[in-house]
Amino acid sequence: QVQLVASGGGLVQAGGSLRLSCVASGRIGRINAMGWYRQAPGKQRELVASISSNGNTDYTDSVKGRFTISINSAKNTVYLQMNSLKPEDTAVYYCNGRIFPLQSGSPYNYWGQGTQVTVSS
Repeated sequence: QVQLVASGGGLVQAGGSLRLSCVASGRIGRINAMGWYRQAPGKQRELVASISSNGNTDYTDSVKGRFTISINSAKNTVYLQMNSLKPEDTAVYYCNGRIFPLQSGSPYNYWGQGTQVTVSS
């Protein structure tokens, strides 16, 4: 069993910053990649940022230059540093991990619980 627990959301004014964290725990064999998704009311869930095990990162266009994803492999923790936040960044943010469980030859997708980010104008 693998669990992801996200934290760090909150209410911030436009232009402010927040840092989200997501810790993976349990029977982890190897982390292949981790990422952050978000879902705003009435919209589909979208990928915000991802990072692979070799450190390659990818961002959706709307957050490039403002958000930074990073990973501490020793702690099985992924971070999302969000700067220059805008009201349109308001959403529930979910962490995702593509993880090989112990003694498994296949990776699985795991999701953390959402954390609310609200940016006021």
